[in-house]
Amino acid sequence: MALTKGDATHRDILRKALSLASEVGLGGLTLSALAERVGLSKSGLFAHVSSKENLEVLVLEEAISRFTDLVVAPALKEPRGEPRFRALISGWLSWGKAEFMPGGCVFFAAIADLDDRPGPARDRLVSSQRDWVEALATAAKVAIAEGHFRADLDPHQLAHETFALGYGHYVLLRLIGDPKTEARTNAAFERLLESARTPS
Repeated sequence: MALTKGDATHRDILRKALSLASEVGLGGLTLSALAERVGLSKSGLFAHVSSKENLEVLVLEEAISRFTDLVVAPALKEPRGEPRFRALISGWLSWGKAEFMPGGCVFFAAIADLDDRPGPARDRLVSSQRDWVEALATAAKVAIAEGHFRADLDPHQLAHETFALGYGHYVLLRLIGDPKTEARTNAAFERLLESARTPS
């Protein structure tokens, strides 16, 4: 079914809002700046998003949908166990380099904006990150069941360390700009996975 003009405009708004939010954060995402980028009047944009607060939620929903499509779904096609866990990690590290987020991972940008600002956007960000940690823990549990990871492994501890290492990677890459970040992050993940494996 072909998109209506309104649907096509709405998709374009979300695409450009996500791109802009990756550069300026959700706090810097204003209706005026987005209207200029989309090529609409502020009132025309308002008809699609209704408020800045709602726009922030819509951007997060768009990011979550794309993260699912680009990171989670491909990993689920990999063999159960360690290969799937590895695919989740690899997809996550590649996610921050996606062309539609020129400023890097929008979740990373949103954390600083929303960590102490209660509201629907913060609630959605928190739930998405909890879901991600749980997805990592579930993948670890599957790897235990497959015999790839040791039976006494705490899957939530592995998920916690993976989550912390992943976001540490973004700090070193985007903020500090260490050219060895990717190699060092991969080495750290290899050590983490080695510690999780069933002894041969």
